[in-house]
Amino acid sequence: MSIAVARGWHYASCTDGGWPRGPGGPTYAAMAILPPMVGPRAALRDLAAFMRQRSRDQVIGAMLAVLVTIIIVIVFIVDSSINTAPPPQIVYVENYGPDRTDADIIRDQKKASEDRKKAEEARRKEFEKLQKELGIE
Repeated sequence: MSIAVARGWHYASCTDGGWPRGPGGPTYAAMAILPPMVGPRAALRDLAAFMRQRSRDQVIGAMLAVLVTIIIVIVFIVDSSINTAPPPQIVYVENYGPDRTDADIIRDQKKASEDRKKAEEARRKEFEKLQKELGIE
């Protein structure tokens, strides 16, 4: 049974198979572009009427399909707002005067290099201590 017949839409010019035929015109010349049932309430009533004709298993399957789809959409929406921007990073800059000499620059670079080497050595010793505690060779 078609929706048109179920809703009681009848056409005077219905001949072959229940389809209205005009004189060389469009199939549904008398109808508006959208049928009169268009609207959220009418669509929900139509869906409910369709689901009433289905078996219990088909209704459960349809509801699970809709539920899984909604869950996936919600996960995408929630995930798009989590950890999207990197945290603010503070960068400290030393301000040097214009009268700084090359010797000052070299001395500061050597001191920074020594500090970096000390930090690397301390980290290496921490890993060696951890390695001994866990028995890793």
